[in-house]
Amino acid sequence: EVRLVESGGGLVQAGGSLRLSCAASGFSLNDYAVSWFRQAPGKEREPLSCISAIDGARYYADSVKGRFTMSADNVANTLYLQMNSLKPENTAVYYCATKSYCLFGQYAHWGQGAQVTVSS
Repeated sequence: EVRLVESGGGLVQAGGSLRLSCAASGFSLNDYAVSWFRQAPGKEREPLSCISAIDGARYYADSVKGRFTMSADNVANTLYLQMNSLKPENTAVYYCATKSYCLFGQYAHWGQGAQVTVSS
């Protein structure tokens, strides 16, 4: 079964950290670029970061640059998003998704999302 599953969300105080996981089954994440998004209630989906399947290059939105970091565990077939210095406005559902390339292409797989709540 082809699946993409996020985990690691939860409740954290402002200034705290969380690490989200994006685990794939039924396919290899090495074959795809993997992006992270978030969507807060009443707001549009916001792209946060992407890791390239070609060279491992990482791209980050300005809103998270310096605070969020992507990493990969190829053996576990899992991507991670380390989130530091979290702010209440970072409260959202966080999703991972795969596509052929970070900068263009169609999305192939989506996870179900992980809720992140940052309290003030």
